[in-house]
Amino acid sequence: MNDPIVKTMAGSSHLTHTQLETLLIDVLAETLANKPLKYDEKARLRLTKAKLTRGAFNRTLRQAKENVTKSIFTVLLLGYLGIFDTTTLDPYIEIANKLHSYSEACKGTPDTNADIPERLKVLQTIKEELEMNLKNLSTSA
Repeated sequence: MNDPIVKTMAGSSHLTHTQLETLLIDVLAETLANKPLKYDEKARLRLTKAKLTRGAFNRTLRQAKENVTKSIFTVLLLGYLGIFDTTTLDPYIEIANKLHSYSEACKGTPDTNADIPERLKVLQTIKEELEMNLKNLSTSA
């Protein structure tokens, strides 16, 4: 949640910080724990000072999923109505491809320790370019 790219994109999305955090916990918690988790266990993973009930967690999760679905339908509707054509979406598709490339580059491991400084330099350059492009897209909308 502290990643600058995540912060930039989240700030221009329909998800609140809490909804995004809840959605991430729901999607990733079981994978990280290597076992199935109940919703009250997932609720305890939320970064909140107050005790969070399973019901509150589930309500926030439902809201997050509804916002994701509504966002997708909004894009589909605008495309259907001719408001979003492929040229309008090109900058978003381009940034999505760059995000994918950055994500894949972060996952890769260097063959030798000698590759690490160069790899970090390339990743930093890509990250800075992504941040700039995302900020430009979010302010031009």
